Amino acid sequence: MPKCPTHYSKLLASSIRQRLKNHTLFPTDLSSPSLQSHLSSLSIPSDNDEPEPPISDEIFRKGPNFGSYKSGDSTFYSLIENYASLGDFGSLEKVLDRMKRERRVFIERSFIAVFRAFGKAHLPNKAVDLFHRMVDEFQCRRTVKSFNSVLNVIVQEGHYAHALEFYDHVVGDRNMNISPNVLSYNLIIKAMCRFGLVDKAVEKFREMPVRDCAPDVFTYCTLMDGLCKVNRIDEAVFLLDEMQIEGCSPSPATFNVLIDAVCKKGDLGRAAKLVDNMFLKGCIPNEVTYNTLIHGLCLQGKLEKAVSLLDRMVLNKCVPNDVTYGTIINGLVKQGRSLDGARVLISMEERGRRANEYIYSVLVSGLFKEGKSEEAMKLWKEMMEKGCKPNTVVYSALIDGLCLDGKPDEAKEVFCEMVHNGCMPNSYAYSSLMKGFFQAGQGYKAILLWKEMTDNNVIRNEVCYSVIIHGFCKDGKVKEALMVWKQMLARGYKPDVVAYSSMIHGLCNDGLVEQGLKLFNEMLSQEPECQPDVITYNILLNALCKQCTISRAVDLLNSMLDRGCDPDLVTCDIFLTTLGEKLDPPQDGREFLNELVVRLIKRQRIVGASRIVEVMLKKFLPPTASTWTRVVQELCKPKKVRAAIDKCWSSLYC
Repeated sequence: MPKCPTHYSKLLASSIRQRLKNHTLFPTDLSSPSLQSHLSSLSIPSDNDEPEPPISDEIFRKGPNFGSYKSGDSTFYSLIENYASLGDFGSLEKVLDRMKRERRVFIERSFIAVFRAFGKAHLPNKAVDLFHRMVDEFQCRRTVKSFNSVLNVIVQEGHYAHALEFYDHVVGDRNMNISPNVLSYNLIIKAMCRFGLVDKAVEKFREMPVRDCAPDVFTYCTLMDGLCKVNRIDEAVFLLDEMQIEGCSPSPATFNVLIDAVCKKGDLGRAAKLVDNMFLKGCIPNEVTYNTLIHGLCLQGKLEKAVSLLDRMVLNKCVPNDVTYGTIINGLVKQGRSLDGARVLISMEERGRRANEYIYSVLVSGLFKEGKSEEAMKLWKEMMEKGCKPNTVVYSALIDGLCLDGKPDEAKEVFCEMVHNGCMPNSYAYSSLMKGFFQAGQGYKAILLWKEMTDNNVIRNEVCYSVIIHGFCKDGKVKEALMVWKQMLARGYKPDVVAYSSMIHGLCNDGLVEQGLKLFNEMLSQEPECQPDVITYNILLNALCKQCTISRAVDLLNSMLDRGCDPDLVTCDIFLTTLGEKLDPPQDGREFLNELVVRLIKRQRIVGASRIVEVMLKKFLPPTASTWTRVVQELCKPKKVRAAIDKCWSSLYC
């Protein structure tokens, strides 16, 4: 708040001295009228009392007026800014009402402070309403500054359609006489890109020079990001060249947008060229640049190069953060190299960084999945000793790992410890524990957990339903599984491929193959992520072959091939067993598998055909000479050989 002028300071001081003269510090008579009067002045006013003004009226009455501003205006402006920063909208309204009654002058800066407060409180409609009241109610002229402030509130709230409508209304209203500046364009281009109207954003960008408004680095960066999000990377790169021709110097953020886009496409060579261009333009790569490149290398499985880039990052005095280390460790874990990930964790701590819960959860989960339960538990103990308090995610990773290791009772103990320490288990923790109990043959404990979820108000998701359905079907409780299935559908959840396959498996094991096929046909009409996989097909093929309906099994195999699902080792074993045991005379299956390879080659599914050939060789059932020839010809086509060579060179030098 601005300092009070000397005149006001003297006035306040004399007022305080006068009060001290009138009241002794330690009155002997507690019932004296003067004390009662003094105490009553501090009491809370009743509903009928006029609310006290925020500051003394006397300060505003004293002193001369200066032009259109009255003494005390600056204090009002300070009050508005302070109440706005606190988000005290009730007090703000009182101050504004009093200023109106006293016909004080309103300034745009005060309204901008209020707009920002509305933005922090997620009240964009209030900001728009106040913007429209500025002229008629408060006699305050609106400029592009207040317009941009309100537009920013709407965009930050994610109301992009509202932002476009507000922009068109204000800019198109001649009475408002507000012309957009570069910030206005940046905001509306951002809204258009986020709303999916990238072509409209490009049009708005091209409109800027016509309105004598030159784009800045933020304009280019925003539009580049929008183009990259819809996979129009070439146009975004063209904008980089254009901005340099127009004399607008790119920033590291500009290059980061493009590098991120090409890395996600897997084009690391182009990313390297952008980094070279970055250095040529005098832009030094920052943490975001390195993190983006490291993430791109991890996506391509080039972990050694990612670790090497991490070392280079440190040499260039660019400090790696949790995202950097987390990305590399996650990449190593995905490749089955959790121990290498643990070594990166040690390196991280040696450089003075403390690992967060996410990194520990990734490593614990990875070690368990690789069968390294001792190392996982050792890491857990180290985490606790270092004072890193586990959260729900880390606890869930440990519970899932112990269940994978066949120790659901130990996992249950961790589950109870988790609750005791104030971490509420999520649906993932419950699903892991239920799955562990079912696999250990303790289905009754899984059912108790299923009921406990309702008691603890934990929402059951698709994974929970899949686990319980799979468990019931595995235990031969098809009726119970069907009840849960109907409950899942009634609550609006869509079964995933695991739930469908489990239910079909349960029906087939119960001798209800036709119902299983009916459910399979229903599955075919679902979304792509719910389409049957090789496991689903194998369940039905096995059921049909056991019923000696081999012709129907062959028809289903044909459908499987037509839908782009390649048979695997289990598929081959099902038919080899059937041909050897169900036919008279029995067949070894060589002719059947040979024909299967030929059909896959005709469909250009060379990888699938190669796998069947591997099965044939393991079973000592060699393909015919003509089939061998066709497989070798397909594998050794010039384009495929060239692609393989290019991939090798890329791995070596990219």
